[in-house]
Amino acid sequence: ISGYDRYMQLARCFRDEDLRGNRQPEFTQIDLELSFTEPEEIFELTEGLMVKLFEETIGVKVETPFPHMTYQQAMENYGSDAPDIRFDLKLKDISDIASECELRVFKQVVDKGGIVKAICVQGGAEFSRKELDDLTEFAQIYSAKGMAWIKLNNDGWQSPIGKFFTAEQKEALEERVGLKVGDLVLFCADNTKIVHDALGNLRKEIARRRGLINDSEYRFVWVTDFPLFEYSETEKSYTSSHHPFTMPDLDDLDKFGESSPEKIRSRAYDVVLNGVEIGGGSIRIHREEIQNKVFRLLKLTEEEIESKFGFLMKALSYGAPPHGGIALGFDRMMMFLLKTNSIRDVIAFPKTQKAGCLMTDAPSAVDTEQLDELHVRVKASAQQVE
Repeated sequence: ISGYDRYMQLARCFRDEDLRGNRQPEFTQIDLELSFTEPEEIFELTEGLMVKLFEETIGVKVETPFPHMTYQQAMENYGSDAPDIRFDLKLKDISDIASECELRVFKQVVDKGGIVKAICVQGGAEFSRKELDDLTEFAQIYSAKGMAWIKLNNDGWQSPIGKFFTAEQKEALEERVGLKVGDLVLFCADNTKIVHDALGNLRKEIARRRGLINDSEYRFVWVTDFPLFEYSETEKSYTSSHHPFTMPDLDDLDKFGESSPEKIRSRAYDVVLNGVEIGGGSIRIHREEIQNKVFRLLKLTEEEIESKFGFLMKALSYGAPPHGGIALGFDRMMMFLLKTNSIRDVIAFPKTQKAGCLMTDAPSAVDTEQLDELHVRVKASAQQVE
């Protein structure tokens, strides 16, 4: 649309989100945008940058091409859209077996549309009861209601739930999860989101405790085919998973009239390193009628579309080239290159957990003259406007 074939910029970003070890409200992105491109070209450019960056700065040889997995595969196997593939501990769906056993809590969850998944920990039969209780408490941080378990010893199953399974069901479960003598299986039964959240974080915690993570290893992976929309319980409507300008998968265009928008895939992708998203991008919408479909599904009225995005719709109506790109997190990449676990170590004047600046004491009070100059009106009660 701009007339440029491609561009690169270092973009200073501000984002209002919860602060973690790898997040700050103010950060830097390496932003790449290209006309007449496909995801494969973006992948190749990004991988080339990572190869050069890691080899020339810390002497690490990065293997290419990076492996790919879809969003659905990442969630089903790792419980996360940013999977750490340095260790195994994959999630296994046993909902079909659980629905036929006599354990009521498993059957009820499946009957209500939930799932039952398991993690098999090699050599985990040596875990003490206290260690199992600790892992259960850890899973409960992520809303799991509890954690069932099975140990396989030389004389068979050791488990409070073993009596609820027939011999055939035990055999099927052992085969499904790869259970061997000396192993431990942990189960979580709930709705899909809670199960994936709990087990996805639990697998990382187990790997940390068992020493399964090689800190000198760098494993990249591309995650593709993200959902275009997600349902917001707060707003009671669908929102864009990434942003409303992401191109839908062309094979899913006919699903816009259906009742499950969350099944529409996007042409979005993330590059993940050791379980941390270090970049994300997409092919953008370049056709006016598709952009209008997305806005309509997001419940924007004709007036809202015109007032907020009229300039874009007009530009697209003239015929825009297919285009796409990716934004790479500069600060997160520096974290890996400098081997630190906190983004605060690689940012000058990092903000506190409350997004405050310790040096300047910002954000500070705003006086009326400043607000008037910018034509900003603030509604407040008796409290001071800050």
